[in-house]
Amino acid sequence: MLYQNPEYRIMGDRGLLVELGDDISPEVNQSVRELFITLKGDRIDGVVEITPGYRSLLVIYDPLTIPLTTLRGTIDNIQRTNHHPQFSTPNLIKIPVVYGGKYGPDLEWLAEYHKMTIKEVIRLHTGSTYKVYMVGFMPGFPYMGELPEELATPRRETPRTAVPQGSVGIAQKQTGIYPVEGPGGWRIIGRTPLRLFDPLKSPPTPLKMGGIVCFYTINEEEFSRWKP
Repeated sequence: MLYQNPEYRIMGDRGLLVELGDDISPEVNQSVRELFITLKGDRIDGVVEITPGYRSLLVIYDPLTIPLTTLRGTIDNIQRTNHHPQFSTPNLIKIPVVYGGKYGPDLEWLAEYHKMTIKEVIRLHTGSTYKVYMVGFMPGFPYMGELPEELATPRRETPRTAVPQGSVGIAQKQTGIYPVEGPGGWRIIGRTPLRLFDPLKSPPTPLKMGGIVCFYTINEEEFSRWKP
């Protein structure tokens, strides 16, 4: 549900968490994105950093430059005026994936869990387009939704200590991609050869909040021959 007015939580002496809703939904996330774009565009003196999430955004500020009450008042005013910034139409980013085997160690389990074939899982996963709700957890990690109801799957009870770079996973109604190797508890169904995080590039990742993504299948040979 989208809140009528923002709810605030103080995060230390320099952080303000602005909550705009109580669930993960396109409506709430759109409101977060609108506020994020507006605050960035207004360049409010004293606002140091803004980090958007699914249903909230964290504002880091300098309390010696802008008092907390002033910051809250500014955000309240933006929400009251129903300011809706113009967004450019996002490009559809197509991501190649080799599914199953050593690249997707949870694919067979997931198919059995949902009482469907592996081909059906792949068809459902590649048959949808996904919105990038947020980027976080690790640099360039996109949280995307929403999965078809048939694929909604709980996380692993025991997270892996190392998930390979490029791994494509499922958790609840989300799908995501590990841009670098790291720990994680998502169900891994495949891997992409695309490099989704490069700190030497600007921007360092092609995926950002509000982007649109779809997946398509490649085989192991195509994966091994893929040029980064």
